[in-house]
Amino acid sequence: MMLQQLKLPSRHLKSLPFCSLPSTTTTLQEIASSLPTKGIAKVVLKKGKAQLFKDGSPMVYSGAVDRIIGRPPPKSGDVVLVADGTEKPIAWGLYNSVSMFCVRLMQLEEEAIRDPSCALNMEKLLETRIGAAKQLRRRLGLPSARTNAYRLVNSEGDRLSGLIVDVFGDLAVIASSAAWVEKYKPEVEACIRRIGETNHINWRPSIEILREEGIDVTNLKDIHSSICRERTKVVENGISYAISLVGQKTGFYADQRENRLFISTISAGQKVLDVCCYSGGFALNAACGGAVDVLGVDTSLPALELARENIILNNLDPGRISFLREDATEFMKGALSRNESWDLVILDPPKLAPKKKVLQSASGMYRNLNSLALGLTKKGGFLMTCSCSGAVTQSGVFLRILQGAASMAGRKITVVRQSSAASDHPIDPSYLEAQRNQREQQ
Repeated sequence: MMLQQLKLPSRHLKSLPFCSLPSTTTTLQEIASSLPTKGIAKVVLKKGKAQLFKDGSPMVYSGAVDRIIGRPPPKSGDVVLVADGTEKPIAWGLYNSVSMFCVRLMQLEEEAIRDPSCALNMEKLLETRIGAAKQLRRRLGLPSARTNAYRLVNSEGDRLSGLIVDVFGDLAVIASSAAWVEKYKPEVEACIRRIGETNHINWRPSIEILREEGIDVTNLKDIHSSICRERTKVVENGISYAISLVGQKTGFYADQRENRLFISTISAGQKVLDVCCYSGGFALNAACGGAVDVLGVDTSLPALELARENIILNNLDPGRISFLREDATEFMKGALSRNESWDLVILDPPKLAPKKKVLQSASGMYRNLNSLALGLTKKGGFLMTCSCSGAVTQSGVFLRILQGAASMAGRKITVVRQSSAASDHPIDPSYLEAQRNQREQQ
């Protein structure tokens, strides 16, 4: 997803009183007019843009905005109304004067009619949305005796764009990637603590993204990290993990839980290679699933130290599972030159396309990595390959990349299983469709 700093031109701002004609009266308009402070600004969309957001797109790009009505103009983090070209409110959200995401929508007009208690009230909305997220996970059986690591809040999937909360036992790790999350930090923490299972909270601000959101990040990392625990232990599908809370993302890739479990079901008697293994999630599942030989490869020494600790935690035979520190490309090239091969190969590289503008070069890197991995997979064997780059997933090019990789490797491939995030990472299909439509209209 591409982010850039963008200030709205002055022509977008009109110092007009907040008033409306009777024809524009809506539930949101009425609630805004009844508030003690009636200075809620109105972000008016360009003609023809409103349906996109009614259909579920949660972020209003600055290019979709025609003008902003309000005196004084709104500041980043302010609650604003979002209106169609006739100035009739269709939703409300949180404004950002710097980000290309001008408004992150929080509630549509139709929702405000059904539940006016949350309308224009961020504290109440947070309580409601986080409560609903928790209830959903409980219905999915999370947490349980076999799994206490899961995602509680999944940004747009739980209708809180920019907020991610991963739960590891009695610890919650909050990852913020929107200015509003930093503004409402006390309210977010209060909602998480009210769940009753959380005794500790760590914050993991996404520094680069927050900088593009207009946040002064000079001391942000130090402020957040000063109160953070650095290590914890969790259990997932009955397998124990030591995780680093100062490692990548929130410390553990909870979204791969179901894929890791799947690997354990097809590993019996197999020789398994886990490339870009991080702390050994797939490798450990393969070993616990009965693999005869498992090798994990990664460049990160701290990650491999965790992986080796995880061998001990699970009482696994170090003669059947081992980890090697080496660059993924160099390792695979060397293994090919030695005519080595594996029954099952897992390839889960880091995000190679953090922004859409590097998609073309990233596609080449994904193709090369997958070509090497296919070359190391025995005929009739399995390659499980992953991409955590949103730009790749949303563009729909990943399968074409794999077909190109197969051609380079001189192999024929059959896709036997496709999977996305774990079931506790909900994504609203209407959001994906709206995002697709929005990209086409940009």
